[in-house]
Amino acid sequence: MAATHPLSGAASPLLLHCNAAPSVSFRHRRRWQRPTATRHDGRGAQQLPLLVARSLPAAVPPGANGACGAIAASGPGAAAWKAPYRGSEGQGSLWMVFLATAVVVCGSFEFGTCVGYSAPAQAGIVSDIGLSNSEYGVFGSVLTIGAMLGAVTSGRLADILGRKMTIRFAAVVGIFGWLTVYFAKDAMVLYAGRVLLGYCTGVLSYVVPVFISEIAPKGIRGGLATSNQLFICSGCSAAYIIGALVSWRSLVLVGLVPCAVLLVGLFFIPESPRWLVGVGLMIFQQLGGINALGFYTSYIFSSAGFSGKLGITLIGIIQIPITFFGALLMDRSGRRALLLVSSSGTFLGCFLTGLSFYFKAQGLCTQLVPTLALCGILVYYAAYSVGMGPVPWVIMSEIFSIDMKAIAGGFVTLASWIGSFAISYSFNFLMDWNPAGTFFLFSAASLVTVLFVAKLVPETKGRTLEEIQRLLKAT
Repeated sequence: MAATHPLSGAASPLLLHCNAAPSVSFRHRRRWQRPTATRHDGRGAQQLPLLVARSLPAAVPPGANGACGAIAASGPGAAAWKAPYRGSEGQGSLWMVFLATAVVVCGSFEFGTCVGYSAPAQAGIVSDIGLSNSEYGVFGSVLTIGAMLGAVTSGRLADILGRKMTIRFAAVVGIFGWLTVYFAKDAMVLYAGRVLLGYCTGVLSYVVPVFISEIAPKGIRGGLATSNQLFICSGCSAAYIIGALVSWRSLVLVGLVPCAVLLVGLFFIPESPRWLVGVGLMIFQQLGGINALGFYTSYIFSSAGFSGKLGITLIGIIQIPITFFGALLMDRSGRRALLLVSSSGTFLGCFLTGLSFYFKAQGLCTQLVPTLALCGILVYYAAYSVGMGPVPWVIMSEIFSIDMKAIAGGFVTLASWIGSFAISYSFNFLMDWNPAGTFFLFSAASLVTVLFVAKLVPETKGRTLEEIQRLLKAT
């Protein structure tokens, strides 16, 4: 009788758990059931389905009704009966994750080209179109107006259209924006094209990091999400370097290429499986002055007595390796450590730059002024690229629960672009008021950022999205 019993020594722990017979001793049941509790994750999660499949009687398929089926479906090995979840914690192919990331970061590259375009194009546009400095200031800063509109609508679009379609829509808007700038003959058409590029940038600045964080496994999520900032810097650097060699109209092609790659590449990747709020980090990111330096770098160098073209070329060269280095550190040192080091570095960079303008105004160490300004701006960009650039976007994509991610993320992105507009528009007025005081204000904002991060920002390194939510609810 024992030899033909379905619960013989080869039976699975799940079947023993549900159909234990009097002939099976309590000691034997404990021996079979003990490993069950330890095989529901890690390596056992991959071995348990095979073990169960080998021991199930042919007449009792895994999905059969009845007490045993019900218990098996809800027991420790329940996850083994389901298809693998293809979200951030799933077992999907890593090559598809890398392919999807490689495609969507073209949106980040587009972001960078939009931001970096105005610096090398300034002299050519002012000469060809006949803009005054104030009119060009509008051209530079109106990008953020469009970005605000993009930020407001990005979350809702991502939920209604899906992540892929939203990115595709932003790429189409970007193409129209670049073509409008290319064919512009007067200031108003230039403004219109710049607003379209801003809208494209505002949408991409939210959807791209969210998409990456949703598809990436937790062990590499930080590094992959940091590729967003790496390609923003790459796009900005490409605009700086190529812009020093070609005309402002030809430079438009640098922005059109990533849009075209997005439109084609999105057909080959799957849709995203996941649908402090981070406002503080986004505001401090902008108060540190990044877009003021990004939009008017050439002007800042020239004002300090240094070559504008050489300055932006050097920045274009250092941004990519520094951001790549930050990506490597993201999942090793943690988000908070990078933010603390980065904001300390932006404080130092702005302080040195402010000091150079102070020396210039006072007639002190005049030969040192250009070198001090160069060192300050390079330190600022290096520090920003390693932490304050990528990390706020990574944390923003991690801390929101799924049910509020779209709306909250959209408003956080809006807050970022509002801060960007305020800084980029007011920068020329601040420089007319007091160049040294302008950079000392930026350095003070960076100092406050250090305190904000130290007191309020949680560490999310190595945690799943669900673990982050539990952590935030417990605090």
